[in-house]
Amino acid sequence: MKKIVPFLLAGCIMLSMAACSGEASVAGGGGGGDKIGVSMPTQSLQRWNQDGSNMKTLLESAGYTVDLQYAGDNDIPTQVSQIENMISGGCKVLVIAAINDSSLTTVLEGAKSNNIPVIAYDRLIMNSDAVTYYATFDNWKVGSIQAQYIETALDLKNAAGPFNIEIFTGSPDDNNVNYFFGGAMEVLQPYIDEGKLVIQSGQTAKDQCTTQNWSTEESQKRMENLIASNNYSPSGTNLDAVLSSNDSVANGVTNALVAAGYTKDNFPILTGQDCDKPSVKNMIAGLQSMSVFKDTRTLAEQVVKMCDAILKGSEPEINDTETYDNGTGIIPSYLCDPVSGTVDNYKELLIDSGYYTEEDLQ
Repeated sequence: MKKIVPFLLAGCIMLSMAACSGEASVAGGGGGGDKIGVSMPTQSLQRWNQDGSNMKTLLESAGYTVDLQYAGDNDIPTQVSQIENMISGGCKVLVIAAINDSSLTTVLEGAKSNNIPVIAYDRLIMNSDAVTYYATFDNWKVGSIQAQYIETALDLKNAAGPFNIEIFTGSPDDNNVNYFFGGAMEVLQPYIDEGKLVIQSGQTAKDQCTTQNWSTEESQKRMENLIASNNYSPSGTNLDAVLSSNDSVANGVTNALVAAGYTKDNFPILTGQDCDKPSVKNMIAGLQSMSVFKDTRTLAEQVVKMCDAILKGSEPEINDTETYDNGTGIIPSYLCDPVSGTVDNYKELLIDSGYYTEEDLQ
């Protein structure tokens, strides 16, 4: 049974291949030039560039004017200032991927007082009654998919073990981390309790496993420290798996493991998320095992449909009205479904669908 968790960051249902390839049209069309503000946290990660670009293209195709802003490199004051300008600049809807889930309460009071609907994008904005809707992926399921991959790859249901594993999740100010970690540990904790999975570092709590700003550099430093303190190497203590919540973190883990002498022939199982180009290349090279694919085109298209419905005075499509509480009440949500990407299906998942070209991954 799927857990109903307060503040859970969500959900589900992929669109058709036509939608994923950009062939599906935005419901209604003809935006009449209304301005929509789109606030993204950073341009330093590939996925946020794609999210912002996808939404801008689709919204402009639907006839809207778009104020797309990136908040430097996850700079909270910059994001707050940009949102203030969107509110004063006549935006009719705000779409916000928050850097910090609790940093926007004050600035969004201005949106509410001006009757500007707010769509929380992928990260639930906490403790603000200005949030009108929420659109995201099922982030509990993301963690579950990653852990189930490890479970299958190590044959944990049948093998005797023990197997050594280390855990990396993301930025502590990103509410999604609670659900990536929770979904994964729901699968892995019984094996840890049984002693079949062993965390040699002893770093088992979520707060011990976070990576500030999802930084590749920070995850590399931590993995280097774990290698040194636990003698992980192909000729030393065996490391069987690393649970990494996303690709930027996994890239740092990969850098450290390669420097420690690991190759495609003995590389630990390593998970990720987002199917960023460097990680897909690493999968092809045998240096990352899998990455959870969250098709940002699907999410962007659904948010555009939500904006279109709002500005036309109708109710946007919602598929969850019970689960996602941001501390002020349940936020009506639309949930998109993540899927597992591996070397066995990446061509169908990423190239055939038009997400990448062959050249992108060379």
